[in-house]
Amino acid sequence: MPLSAAISRRHWLSSAAGGALGLSLGSLLQARAAGSESASDASAGAPPIRACILVFYYGGPSHLETFDPKPDAPADVRGEFKPISTSVPGLAISEHLPKLSRWMHKAAIIRSMSHQARLHDSASIHVLTGRPLEGPDRELFSPLPQFYPSFGGAVAYMQRHAGRVLPFAALPYEFHNVVTTPAQGGGFLGAEFDPLRIEADPANLAYQVKMFQPADDLGIGRMAERRGLLETLDPAATTDRRLREQLDRAFRLLSSQAIREAVDITREPLATREQYGLPKLPLAPGPTGNGGHNGFARELRGQNLLLARRLVEAGVPFVNVYDFRQQGQNWDSHADNFGQHKEFLLPPADQALAALIEDLDQRGLLDTTLVVALGEFGRTPKINAQGGRDHWPDCYSVLLAGGGVTGGAVYGASDRIGAYPAVDPATPGDLAATIYWRFGLDPAAEIHDQSGRPHRLAGGEPIKRLFGAG
Repeated sequence: MPLSAAISRRHWLSSAAGGALGLSLGSLLQARAAGSESASDASAGAPPIRACILVFYYGGPSHLETFDPKPDAPADVRGEFKPISTSVPGLAISEHLPKLSRWMHKAAIIRSMSHQARLHDSASIHVLTGRPLEGPDRELFSPLPQFYPSFGGAVAYMQRHAGRVLPFAALPYEFHNVVTTPAQGGGFLGAEFDPLRIEADPANLAYQVKMFQPADDLGIGRMAERRGLLETLDPAATTDRRLREQLDRAFRLLSSQAIREAVDITREPLATREQYGLPKLPLAPGPTGNGGHNGFARELRGQNLLLARRLVEAGVPFVNVYDFRQQGQNWDSHADNFGQHKEFLLPPADQALAALIEDLDQRGLLDTTLVVALGEFGRTPKINAQGGRDHWPDCYSVLLAGGGVTGGAVYGASDRIGAYPAVDPATPGDLAATIYWRFGLDPAAEIHDQSGRPHRLAGGEPIKRLFGAG
């Protein structure tokens, strides 16, 4: 970009810093992250993890058709699917998860997750931040600022002095129902702890690698020269600590060959891509909608998890993968629950998640990487008149794999029809505390919002029994 007196200070700074990280000047100058950095031992059991991959199945997969089948329940509850045995004696899951069934000795299930947010947005906020939406549960029809940080944003904040090139990534887009769901960024910790969003190139079943590449005529040396010139022209680029930190991050990111190569998923062997699920090209465009994300997005479900593994391998500590509902392939299965799960939803999810666990294991990354797979809620025990199941946050299941988890462990239990926790109820706050604790962070540590009010890092307690501790 040529220098000109006509270039405003705001435009220049936002181009230099925000352009690389998706952050505006306002976010850079106004972002505030207060509080003390705390850590605690991971207690007895496995050492702290280095990374977490959170796979979020927006819309609400049915726990009864996945990880908590009820073969002895009445017909209008148990449904059409049968349970199958797994690699763990006595542990059964849905017959439509055959690939995952072979890896349950590396995974654990929480069968008693419970909260009271009954709509998609309020439930997503609770599940992805560990805190309920303040005020009455409601759908969001107008933008609402995010308050509490997402897990990745909180981890990035607590590890902010670690010098990570990329502390938090999310893909393949922001998810939303009517408006973007305010549960995906740094919240009151500031926009500097938002994830870097890695957008999809669905027509080529790849990702936007160009966002990590300087212009052809702008090598590392010239970028350094331009940064030096910026600091000469605008003293704030040197004296404002937060702005300087963001400039440092932008420069490191554009200079990082490891991140650039990780995002270039075409470098992955074809056999590995196919293991995760790679459809054949060319693809006919799918229906548009859901915020402009067309039907190609569903074809990237497996590749999203492969990219998450590549990012973890490149040193990214936290990766969110959003499996957003798609036209005709909808986790929100109010109608034709069994056909949707059997034909469209479970096969790609089963293939991709099993491939991720196996791939991490073979590469020696599974012990240090926690995989969390969940939706914002489950589905009603009773099948409705349309052959579907409706929203049900009162009891549902979460899968954890790797990260030191005790393979084959089950925490909690639902009642005989999967309606309510019968043993050891768990909350999203407990899940949040578990993730932070596994990173070696103290869930009771204080973080502060922009008004200076203290908040506990997590509102629950870690589920240590899943990790041979506590």
